[in-house]
Amino acid sequence: MFVCIEIYSYFCSMKRILFVCHGNICRSPMAEFLMKRMVRRAELENEFEIASAGTSDEEAGNPVYPMARQELAMHGIGCTGHVARQIEPADYDRYDLIVAMDEENVVNLLHCFDGDPEGKISLLMSHVGETRNVADPWYTRDFRKAWNDIQAGCTALLEKLTADSGAID
Repeated sequence: MFVCIEIYSYFCSMKRILFVCHGNICRSPMAEFLMKRMVRRAELENEFEIASAGTSDEEAGNPVYPMARQELAMHGIGCTGHVARQIEPADYDRYDLIVAMDEENVVNLLHCFDGDPEGKISLLMSHVGETRNVADPWYTRDFRKAWNDIQAGCTALLEKLTADSGAID
């Protein structure tokens, strides 16, 4: 019985975050792997499950885009093994937070999930108090700008989540 209670408590306190962009080869995997490193450095790996997905199936099965992979590597972050996948309706129940990179992703998520009854969907930049999108480096080719936005958003999000749970004073 005690083991069951411990396991239940463990899973109930875990925060499940899904980062979402269009194809799941640039912004959302950059956010996923950055947040994983931040959580690891804060020694909070057992409190988080972090993943990413795309609203489109265009890139399903592909690895992280080379320029995004290069940007991550410049910051000492690897992304080996990532395979792009498309969001699916079951993701709404699986994750506590679904963090989109831009407004178009939000619209697509609302369509996929038939709304957001539990208020799980947010824009990454809203966590730093801004209502703008993370610019898509696929089009801008400015992976450094995307990195800076993603880093600011992930930092603010982690600070909020750990302050809410009392994990970090």
